[in-house]
Amino acid sequence: MALPDTFVAGFHDEAAVRKMRYNVLGNTRLRVSHMAFGGGALGGPNTYGEYDEADAISAVHQALKQGINYIDTAPWYGQGRSEELLGKALKDIPRNAYYIGTKVGRYETDPTKMFDFSREKTLWSVDHSLKLLGLDYVDIIQVHDIEFAPNLDIVLNETLPVLQSVVKSGKARYIGVTGYPVSVLKEAVECSNIKIDTVLSYTRDTLIDDTLKKFLPFFQSKGLGIINAAGVSMGLLSNAGPPSWHPAPEHVKEACAAAGQYCKERGVELAQLAQHYTMAQPGIATHLVGMNSQEVLRSNLDILNNGLSALQKQVLQEINTQYVVIVIIQLISWLFNDMVSDIKVFVVINKRVNNHE
Repeated sequence: MALPDTFVAGFHDEAAVRKMRYNVLGNTRLRVSHMAFGGGALGGPNTYGEYDEADAISAVHQALKQGINYIDTAPWYGQGRSEELLGKALKDIPRNAYYIGTKVGRYETDPTKMFDFSREKTLWSVDHSLKLLGLDYVDIIQVHDIEFAPNLDIVLNETLPVLQSVVKSGKARYIGVTGYPVSVLKEAVECSNIKIDTVLSYTRDTLIDDTLKKFLPFFQSKGLGIINAAGVSMGLLSNAGPPSWHPAPEHVKEACAAAGQYCKERGVELAQLAQHYTMAQPGIATHLVGMNSQEVLRSNLDILNNGLSALQKQVLQEINTQYVVIVIIQLISWLFNDMVSDIKVFVVINKRVNNHE
């Protein structure tokens, strides 16, 4: 397969780039790596914990050299910390060696100041992000978590038109929307007079939730680039478990924790099984994976390039056939109180329980 447009001789590991899978991002014509570098993990303790800055910068460098060519970030991630660190990491990297997307609309930790979809704040946000990133433009500028806008009309009639002017000014190339409820992303695309190029959905095409699949035909019919994030459900599907702020109901956390414990006992990382599963699902241009260390990068690249080991395949099969009962339930959405969602939740049952021991 031909090398991507982002390949830079002398910078990239050509063998690794040729090994990487690339997909066209909808009608943008950008060929993006199947795995993307998620900048949320660079936000610091309020997102996925503290990290070593030098190690994180090295992880960015190595990710790019190994063929990952799309980076996602946002002002919300550490209130600018993610963008600032990426600015440090990218300052000596050829600009044509990667694509990058950031966002507008979500900012402060104070709930009363967290969201602002106004024209003035959006224009300020774009310029501030470019300053932190040390860039003249981003490839994709996205409206962050549109479900939290006071109403969708503000996004449609104020935020998106502003972003169209940002694109015309040369500060961004394409426009996207992001959010948890996929139905709201669909509604925005249907109602917008501004061309939307990408949609970013998270935790919605995973081992425990396949909601995104129902919307793929519509998004594809519109030529949208589909970005999938949080294949490990923001830490739920990992041996270590989610961060304390994770909004999932306790019974969901307990079920996933039991799955993680079983994997741990078998010497397998549940996150790798979950990531392998989500990256194998069809119709997705790129999968955002949060990374803030070289160790995490190596683990994810190993799953992407080499797949599961015999033991991992066995454990995944055991989880699906012996220890996990998949039930369809109605539950209040993880992130807000007024939306109900169908979700497939793993209920892990220990053999002792199964055998009534």
